[in-house]
Amino acid sequence: MAKIKTNSNRNSNSEGRGQSGLRASNERRILALIRKHGSAPKAEIAQELGLSAQAVTVIIKSLEKENLLLRKEPQRGRVGQPLVPFALNPDGAFGIGLKVDRRSFDLTLIDFVGNVKASLHENCDYPSVTDLLAFLKRGVEMLTLSLNQELTTRITGIGVATPYEIWNWAEEAGAPADVLNEWKTFDFSERLTDIIDLPVYVCNDDTAACSAELSFGNPNRFSNFLYVFISTFIGGGVVLNGALLTGTRGNAGAIGSLPLPTLNSQGKLESQQLIMHSSLYILENMLTEAGRDTGGLTNSSDYWGDLGESLEIWIDMVAEGLTYATLCSSAIFDFEAIIIDGAIPISVRDKIVNAVAIKVQESDTRGLSHCQVVSGTIGSKAQSIGCANLPLLVNFTQDLQQLVTPQAQ
Repeated sequence: MAKIKTNSNRNSNSEGRGQSGLRASNERRILALIRKHGSAPKAEIAQELGLSAQAVTVIIKSLEKENLLLRKEPQRGRVGQPLVPFALNPDGAFGIGLKVDRRSFDLTLIDFVGNVKASLHENCDYPSVTDLLAFLKRGVEMLTLSLNQELTTRITGIGVATPYEIWNWAEEAGAPADVLNEWKTFDFSERLTDIIDLPVYVCNDDTAACSAELSFGNPNRFSNFLYVFISTFIGGGVVLNGALLTGTRGNAGAIGSLPLPTLNSQGKLESQQLIMHSSLYILENMLTEAGRDTGGLTNSSDYWGDLGESLEIWIDMVAEGLTYATLCSSAIFDFEAIIIDGAIPISVRDKIVNAVAIKVQESDTRGLSHCQVVSGTIGSKAQSIGCANLPLLVNFTQDLQQLVTPQAQ
């Protein structure tokens, strides 16, 4: 199959780019501000960012020429010339996301404002390198059929979201160890560029989900929060000062590995990782032991039907674990909020959010600032949208830290 080719260097070759680092930085600041507010006129942009009107005008013209910004209808009804707001052009840039999960693969194409243009999903008993590459080869051309040839040149890259050290969880994932061990030496950049001619960016799956909430959700505009994503295994992400914190090795927010104090059958205190207490696979095991069908858990994240007492017990277990995570993280980072989302029905997610909020309120929080417990807004596709967002973050955000790693290992 021929590679899909795009003009992935369009940004670095644009007229006026590269004249100074300050220019690039201000372009990113303006794009970030417009994304935050939805739209803004030049005068407000200049005032909020502390730039001259002339500098903003020059940058806005450049971004318009690159099709990254659109002029909206003038705001009339005030003294003087009507103000012309500028908004992000949804067709200005696109990102492709490849999500590797412990039970499925996803390909997602999003536009510049996070709208899903196309998506493909495939379930698997466990992830293998061979199956992933076959899925990518089948899916990538289908994914881009929704774009014409000119828009295809605006695809900025492919983001990959994969669980951290996926090979360490063979038993919990029900997978042969030798199959998962192939991921240890798998080079995403090398193998994926054999199929699609785009830059490849790799990130932890739950960090990617956190990026989706930060970029396209977060209606409360929290600047500091712990993000939780409940899936086969529970995980999370961290946002500090309005920026995604990945950590020096790309594993910040790995709450699944948080040791949760528990009492064993002899009444002695021991610890168990949160991943083995508050993950979705625990509910699957509980249903199996109760003789209940578990197909609904993997076939749909929107509706599970009546799962009986097992579901209520699991919700309480998840809430107990997340309450502990909330208190620990708040003590260290003084978070404004914990945002909870997942590949679970909205009704189940809301029950978990309410249960955590109650348990936090009933806990001894002396010395801790109040931390809100709220629902995420992206939903079950947060990881998929988040990994498609990675190329857009790298190319257009003002945060220039090392966001993604060559290998999520």
